[in-house]
Amino acid sequence: MGQGSHRGAKTFRRRRALEFLERLYVKRATLKQQLQTPELQSIHPVLTGELKAIEMVMNEFIQLFDIHEEELKMMPMSSNTDEAQGKEDQNEEK
Repeated sequence: MGQGSHRGAKTFRRRRALEFLERLYVKRATLKQQLQTPELQSIHPVLTGELKAIEMVMNEFIQLFDIHEEELKMMPMSSNTDEAQGKEDQNEEK
């Protein structure tokens, strides 16, 4: 029971952490969609603030749990939204 059960618990906790991070990616994608919605233009500053806060939490979470790029690539939401984020960042630089 010693070493094997400890590894299983550690793997379980890591999986739960990755699932939580995936939920944050979903929230970020939702906020980005809302920012593109004309009907929500009046609350654009609020949505922008929420988006920045979610991204800050995500970055801190990734650092705190030492989540590696390979693990992020395996997450369905992260790959889609990171590609979109990269395109948006390039557009903002122009």
